[in-house]
Amino acid sequence: MLWPSLVRALLGKPLTDPAPAIPDATVQALALRLDQAAQTRLGRSLSIREVDCGSCNGCELEVNALANPAYDMERFGLKFVASPRHADVLLVTGPLTHNMREALQRAWDCTPEPKWLVAAGDCAVDGGVFKGSYAIAGGIGEALPVDLVIPGCPPTPTQLLEGLLALLEAQAR
Repeated sequence: MLWPSLVRALLGKPLTDPAPAIPDATVQALALRLDQAAQTRLGRSLSIREVDCGSCNGCELEVNALANPAYDMERFGLKFVASPRHADVLLVTGPLTHNMREALQRAWDCTPEPKWLVAAGDCAVDGGVFKGSYAIAGGIGEALPVDLVIPGCPPTPTQLLEGLLALLEAQAR
């Protein structure tokens, strides 16, 4: 019957694990460093345009987690924008497929200076598990010069934040 299953689902505990605890000291230190680096380099917050070039969506889940209450990237001065014309960083996930090469190039051409290209995830670095496929040109570096590589399959939101911070600090010097 449907009713017993429905009652169990509505009244039972969730089947998910609790979110991992993030130490406040680490978060505060990261926020301070990121804010200082962005203000020094850009005089404002960092705008990110995420571009999926053909991934399995594992990296997109982690990128989207940056905006959830646990990570809350807005407090670090990071924001996603809808157009590459408003972006400082193109955050590229997935391997470079032949069909997305031109779209990525157009997004890069539309991004104003100063601009950076970040390859997030193993697939964006060198093709990852899709390497050697007839539809894959390789990593993002096959089409454009990459400024930062964030490895992982997929990289965690903390790794993404630390990578963006490292990019800003390196450029500020």
